[in-house]
Amino acid sequence: MILRRLAWCWLLPVAAVLWEVATRQAQAVYFPPPSAVVARLHEMWFSGPPWRGFLTDEAFADLLPSLGRLAAGWAVAAAVGVVAGLAIGRLPWLSALVEPLLHFGRSVPPPTLLGVFLVFFKIGTPLQLAAIVYGVIWPVLINSTDGARHVDRQYIETGQVYRLGRRDRLLRVILPAAAPKIFAGLRLSVSLALIMMVISELVASTEGIGHRMLEAQSEFDIPAMWAGIVLLGLLGILLNAAFIGVERALLGWHRASRTSSR
Repeated sequence: MILRRLAWCWLLPVAAVLWEVATRQAQAVYFPPPSAVVARLHEMWFSGPPWRGFLTDEAFADLLPSLGRLAAGWAVAAAVGVVAGLAIGRLPWLSALVEPLLHFGRSVPPPTLLGVFLVFFKIGTPLQLAAIVYGVIWPVLINSTDGARHVDRQYIETGQVYRLGRRDRLLRVILPAAAPKIFAGLRLSVSLALIMMVISELVASTEGIGHRMLEAQSEFDIPAMWAGIVLLGLLGILLNAAFIGVERALLGWHRASRTSSR
């Protein structure tokens, strides 16, 4: 296992060197070498003074608004999706009433509704938040519903034997039992939130990473455009790693129980 991890650690620098050599030999306009992309990335966003965390004015104008909208949209979608999913999963009448609408809603690609959002929301943060929430809520909602619906019957009966009220039964029995599936939906929603953040900023925004990439494209600043792509990839890796850390901390009991059962 350790040798495999070391092999993967060496793979990235080797790939970067091969990319550098190949792009310099090809001299393709639209595929700049990694060194030029990293230099432009540093110049645009991370060449500020140390007392500001090396962030430039462009970083405050682009990164912070984008990350703020991503966090706010994801938090709203996660809260609504978990609460609604638990209710739908535990109430058969509610499931029969809304589940056909849910399957219809999640089958509609979120980018196709940006025109509809333009009618109901102002251009800027309200529209972008609506787009992020709509694109993110579905995996959380579906997984929460499925997790709450398939709670082991023995857990429910145990709660009834101990005469737990509805609130305690929900918080101490149903929610922990559904937590693994809920977190699977939440983890998938993080990457979707990043995607919807960029799409919404490409269409209706005057700031943010997506808007900066659109400006770079219109000005034929190819290294800046690639710098935005690399930055989004790095953000995706960092967000996924942070979420895995939180998941392991909160669901350590679940991993321990699975290991002991083996």
